[in-house]
Amino acid sequence: MAGTSHTVTFILGGARSGKSSRAQALAEAAGPQRCYIATAQAFDDEMKDRIAAHQDARGEGWSTLEAPLELADAISSAANNCCNVILIDCLTLWLSNLMHHERNIAEETARLTAALKACPVPVILVSNEVGLSIVPENQLARAFRDAQGRLNQDVAAVAERVELVAAGLPLRLKG
Repeated sequence: MAGTSHTVTFILGGARSGKSSRAQALAEAAGPQRCYIATAQAFDDEMKDRIAAHQDARGEGWSTLEAPLELADAISSAANNCCNVILIDCLTLWLSNLMHHERNIAEETARLTAALKACPVPVILVSNEVGLSIVPENQLARAFRDAQGRLNQDVAAVAERVELVAAGLPLRLKG
């Protein structure tokens, strides 16, 4: 990624697969000025601990934007602040936030993909692959699984590179 002016890299994986570590390593190789766009919200102590662990794993050279809902705007803002690369972690929490706030998922996805296409610096996105398990038993969980699958497909379509991470090992799917 170093030396490229614009690429979109999409890192997928299951829970604790190593996808965030992989994305961080790619971002750190891309340049010294990195922007981390966080989509998580800490509603309980366990999530606060997870966020703190992610923050501790990042060293110098990182700025952070919090964007639990307005992800397209955050991408534009980060790109305008002279960073070398943007890391978005993660789309799964962003989607959950959108659904909780009853936002139009198709419109927000279109805004996201347009922002990715327009971004002049490399962007790395992290998302969970949730469609490899059993069919959820309740309607909300099925709606989330389906929306996540569509979101992942839309982002993968605009990405130049897509990787699936399992057991810490990346498998290139595209690019």
